Amino acid sequence: MTRQVESHWSGRVRAVLCTLGISAGALLAIPANEALAQAYPSKPVRIIVPNGAGSPTDIVARLLGVKYTEYWGQPVLADNRPGATGIIGAEALAKAPPDGHSMILMAMTQLIGTLMYQRYQLATEFAPVSMVGSTPFAIAISSSIPVKTIPEWIAYVKARPGQLMYSSSGQWGSSHLCLEAFNEVTGLQMTHVPHPTSPAAMNAVVAEQVAAYCPAGPTIQTYLPGGKIRILGSTYKTPSRLLPGTPPIADSVPGFELLGWYGLEMHVKTPPEMISRMNADTIRALRQPDVQEKLFAMGVEAVGSSSADFGTFLRSESDRWAKILKDRNAKPE
Repeated sequence: MTRQVESHWSGRVRAVLCTLGISAGALLAIPANEALAQAYPSKPVRIIVPNGAGSPTDIVARLLGVKYTEYWGQPVLADNRPGATGIIGAEALAKAPPDGHSMILMAMTQLIGTLMYQRYQLATEFAPVSMVGSTPFAIAISSSIPVKTIPEWIAYVKARPGQLMYSSSGQWGSSHLCLEAFNEVTGLQMTHVPHPTSPAAMNAVVAEQVAAYCPAGPTIQTYLPGGKIRILGSTYKTPSRLLPGTPPIADSVPGFELLGWYGLEMHVKTPPEMISRMNADTIRALRQPDVQEKLFAMGVEAVGSSSADFGTFLRSESDRWAKILKDRNAKPE
């Protein structure tokens, strides 16, 4: 390129920058990684949901998507990939380009599923973005059972070893392992009866086909007004405003805790600047009163954590549940 042509084009560039109110020096001063973050996202974004449409995870994803669209001016779509306890959704993210335009909203059940299948480990094979929300589980029993507290329940079951049944929303899912963990520390003997969905598992309690179930917050809210179930205790270590008046199980069984959660992850090779941008916008969304109110109405407390804290949590939970699955010789069906 001749000096005359170079001079011509450099003059044109300076003129354009001047019109935009940007000096050439200021443009050059922007670090490449910061410029990348400012330009992101540059096309539609998808949130992979490893559950069906209308599920609690799906609702949380769509709620966040509305806020992201407001912030970015880009469409944000929920991509439902149910099946294989989260493996299908995790595979979709693993095979996506690591350009920051795909992410996944996972929950405790999917973490357990990936541990059981030993594929797509959430703690090591994806990049944590943020914990989105948490919810307590709770031990629910049929209201016809003459028991009102956790100590009374323990005594009631121990007086009937192996005679009572409890339901879950799937073999080795979160509701199954909730009562498995509880029964182990208390020495209770009960028979597990898996069901295909949370409503089916809860309806079995309502119909008195089984004695107990350990649902997460979003499921509990639907059934409380009917008075056909009784909540004995929450799996949070401290009282939760999601379940007012419900004592923590830890008050009677010291140290017992189970945290239901929703969390965002991205492809492990996603540029750190994009992960930071996603984390900041997720926390921004979760601090909005309307988002907090909608989450609370479905039994979820908004969290919004740092990526590092969420990564630490995932590693701790992975270690905990991997041990329990190994102790019970759990295998995929």
